[in-house]
Amino acid sequence: MDVGSARFSELFGSFPTPIAIVTAMDGEGQPFGFTSNAVCAVSAADPSLLISVGKGSRTLPAIMSSQAFAVNFLATSGQIASQVFASKATDKFANTQWRPSAVAQGAPLLVDIALSYAECKVENAIEVGDHWLFIARVEGTAVFPREPLLYRRGDYGFWSPQNIDAAELSAVR
Repeated sequence: MDVGSARFSELFGSFPTPIAIVTAMDGEGQPFGFTSNAVCAVSAADPSLLISVGKGSRTLPAIMSSQAFAVNFLATSGQIASQVFASKATDKFANTQWRPSAVAQGAPLLVDIALSYAECKVENAIEVGDHWLFIARVEGTAVFPREPLLYRRGDYGFWSPQNIDAAELSAVR
């Protein structure tokens, strides 16, 4: 079966993913950001992560020039911001509280709606198809006692853990 972009999207839409807003500051002090579920841990020994940024993203030039960005993993209170940052709105920060990162060249930290954030400095950039992959060292973090926002097949959800006991697990095996 041919795996086109629709089938590929269906594959990755079949399971829930955390939602993040990736932010960066350009050389003129303008904040930029976009909603992403393409964030991956690379190494805990040398704290690093990977993000994927579309070549058409208005945030891409800010990341390229500053060589830094923040990944703001969203709490459930971040659903509206997720939708705004996924849009083509011209001022995505108009109704969003943020503070500049001291570590990631002023990249906006969305502390009011974040589950956690990572302040990153780019170590490597790789062009792949219609995207750029950025591997970055995590220079700063914060984690807040909130519930994570999840996304699956066009719908938002939240984490609802089920306590499965050992007897239930052994019955499944």
